[in-house]
Amino acid sequence: MARAIMVQGAGSNVGKSMLVAGLCRHFARSGLRVRPFKPQNMSNNAAVTADGGEIGRAQALQALAAGVEPVVDMNPVLLKPETETGSQVIVQGRRLATVKARDYAALKPQLLDACLDSFRRLAATCDLVIIEGAGSPAEINLRAGDIANMGFAEAAGVPVILAGDIDRGGVIAQLVGTKSVLDPADAGRITGFLVNKFRGDVSLFDEGTRQIAARTGWAPLGTVPWFADAHRLPAEDILDIRSAPRDGAFRIVVPRLNRIANFDDLDPLSADPALSVEIVPPGRPLPVCDLVLIPGSKTTIADLDALRAEGWDIDIAAHRRRGGHVLGICGGYQVLGRTLSDPEGLEGAPRTVPGLGLLDVETVMRPEKHLARVRATDTASGTEVTGYEIHLGETTGPDTARGWLMRDGTAVGAASPDGRVLGCYLHGLFAGDAFRAAFLSRLGAGPSDGPYAAGVEATLDALAEHLAGALDMDAILSLAGPV
Repeated sequence: MARAIMVQGAGSNVGKSMLVAGLCRHFARSGLRVRPFKPQNMSNNAAVTADGGEIGRAQALQALAAGVEPVVDMNPVLLKPETETGSQVIVQGRRLATVKARDYAALKPQLLDACLDSFRRLAATCDLVIIEGAGSPAEINLRAGDIANMGFAEAAGVPVILAGDIDRGGVIAQLVGTKSVLDPADAGRITGFLVNKFRGDVSLFDEGTRQIAARTGWAPLGTVPWFADAHRLPAEDILDIRSAPRDGAFRIVVPRLNRIANFDDLDPLSADPALSVEIVPPGRPLPVCDLVLIPGSKTTIADLDALRAEGWDIDIAAHRRRGGHVLGICGGYQVLGRTLSDPEGLEGAPRTVPGLGLLDVETVMRPEKHLARVRATDTASGTEVTGYEIHLGETTGPDTARGWLMRDGTAVGAASPDGRVLGCYLHGLFAGDAFRAAFLSRLGAGPSDGPYAAGVEATLDALAEHLAGALDMDAILSLAGPV
């Protein structure tokens, strides 16, 4: 019989995703069959699974940490924000609807059933399920119909450990205050607590630990020092992606779109010390560089409007006139064309807008979403390229005849006649070391630093060892309940 434990946070961004990844790697290395699970996630950074659906990228990383392929049951509900008040709802890997925040509550009974169904199916395949909550259970205004934290824990009958973040300050209030606002039954589900992101001598917090334990009755599980290599792991949120400017290196500039999506394309580039990657926020012009990389977008036409409002279209055109290179991926590919059409109003009112005109292609938005893992070949170097497609829209036009990638004898993407403007729908392509090195060397970059995927694996191992040195792993395992 499988056991399960749920990691919830005393606030948002306390490090739950990283903690779950590290716990998955630790217990997998201990010989257990481990699976990550997050009932509800909110992110536009998605992964395509082996079974052809989409889940949050954090759960894909946690699956990697557990040594298994990601499947849709690891994240049965994924909310992908499209506006400030509405999100696309993905259930068990497939789009269910786009709903306003105020209407989402009506879906929750149906969504809880899907979460429990996925959880039970996942638990049947393993020894231990490590569950990640979302936000914080202290948001008691969201408790009615909750499927992300205590509502799920109650329905599934799983115990909870609560994580606090000492780096932001007030961790004693975070943890003790959470207990004070929770319903007694919910507070009773919490069996232990931990403190994350401590800088300095952890023994200095011993008295704080005693005070939290005395006021909550929860078992202290440890204090985790700051993990300096966290930036080497794929980021879940664009705010976690760091610019990596390096003097003298090949310079890549990325405009930070409002609804940037599937930005894992940037992780291998930011990790490579041979490259300088600068993510430019709104309000700043795009600086002179070697390559402008336009990333994916959840709402492409709206982000194209915003790009123009920032004046970035002028910066990109000037970069092109100087002989610079431009690469667009997914939504970034679509904006490079002559026109973008949304005849069915998938992103708002039906309309057709002019693109940047750097590629002789046109894109028409269609409601059918393309979800696929892809293997292709770089035509210039012959190296294999692997990645995934996750997009709405069909792109056609003369420049697609110069597709710079080939899949099963068919050209993929598009290229300008001089090859300086490229576009494709393939996310994750830079994770492959051979392709990344070949592609960037053609653009004038120096030698690549090498193995990205191996670096992620090594960082997950280091994270597991880091947690094992700080937390009482035997106690955590003993707190996991049967399911």
